[in-house]
Amino acid sequence: MERNVRMLALGSAALTDGFALLGFETYPDADREVLNRVLEELVQQRGRALVLVEPALCEQPSTLLQRLRIEGGQILITEIPPLQMPEGYQSDVEDLLHSVLGQSALET
Repeated sequence: MERNVRMLALGSAALTDGFALLGFETYPDADREVLNRVLEELVQQRGRALVLVEPALCEQPSTLLQRLRIEGGQILITEIPPLQMPEGYQSDVEDLLHSVLGQSALET
């Protein structure tokens, strides 16, 4: 029996509008309370999910967010760059890859 993967995007209204067109569940202008509520629901449902979150929302203190990012598993959480700075954005994943594989790891 195959379970569906929920796709969610939380961030600014301008950014989430684009993800809504792709079929994502969107939470425009979400705050920490909304993020925690969504993550708690995902944990309770024990489903698989891809959760895209803008960095400003990830920077707000959330023990549940931190726990899920560390544990991994069925809920994949990743940051997406805000619309106003896609070129200068560097994710935590990039920092990790650089520390493990060296600075040239992501060069093309």
